[in-house]
Amino acid sequence: MKKLLLIVIALVIILGAIAGVSYWRASQGAPATDLEKTYLTSADRFLDVAGARIRIREEGDPAARPVILIHGFTHSLETWDGWAAALKSDYRVIRYDLLGHGLTGPDPLERYAPEERAAFIGDILDSLNIDHAAIAGNSLGGLAAWRFAASHPDRVDALVLISPGAYPLNGAGDEPAEIPAAMKAYLMTAPEAGVRASAGIIYGDDEKITPERVASMRDMMRREGNGEAMIRSLEEFTLPDPAAALASIETPTLILWGEMDAVIPIAQGRQIEETMPNAKLISYPGVGHAAQEEAPQETVADAIAFLAEHYPAAGE
Repeated sequence: MKKLLLIVIALVIILGAIAGVSYWRASQGAPATDLEKTYLTSADRFLDVAGARIRIREEGDPAARPVILIHGFTHSLETWDGWAAALKSDYRVIRYDLLGHGLTGPDPLERYAPEERAAFIGDILDSLNIDHAAIAGNSLGGLAAWRFAASHPDRVDALVLISPGAYPLNGAGDEPAEIPAAMKAYLMTAPEAGVRASAGIIYGDDEKITPERVASMRDMMRREGNGEAMIRSLEEFTLPDPAAALASIETPTLILWGEMDAVIPIAQGRQIEETMPNAKLISYPGVGHAAQEEAPQETVADAIAFLAEHYPAAGE
């Protein structure tokens, strides 16, 4: 499916060139100040975290138990809207745009490798004066979440992984995979048709892809500096054999997976469940790679039931 995505994106770029679209103009990105005016809410703020300016959104009672939500590659914290709405009545819900993503923008220190993203979760917690929390992550965010849990078991009370990266895939293993020129061009320009085609691969049901969501995804990808940062992320992206690290995680873990996931096959989800000593897998028919976004009600209901058992809200 990755090859299909690259073919689609390449065709979009070629058609754009034929139509006279200027690659140079598109690659300059959208001004951060303009996007901030459009997308920042009253729950958002920018926080200096270990030398980077991070967009953080907090909802719910500040005194409640914290739940951290971490999005995937090319996405932003908006992917968790449905979950945050359901969780904020009982928990302190915290989500942030990853380095090189969303309104956070590029990292001055270029900490884009998976192990650096995992370590940065600790920096986020420290900046918010949080000793330990429940953490949920999708895709790249899930990879960072379980790696952080493996290295800091005392700081993660419960773990929810939605189609997380783990086992070698698409050429990425001990070393990063080669990045095709078409992928680099796509990340630098985020053409509308290309973003919609990418969303069609991420979602299991194309009818759930709204024009508003495509526009939001495209705007966040086109934030100035993000294209270069995402390319740099792929240049540092490795997936070495995770078996030993996964087996070491005793944190209660819920694994959620769309059965139509065309990015990471559900077989990897079953492999993760078998390897982790305290994990349970739930799958969703007709749902793709970002199950929290495509099926928010179903997935958050399962997450709430899991948290009620392993990480109950204050007073329960």
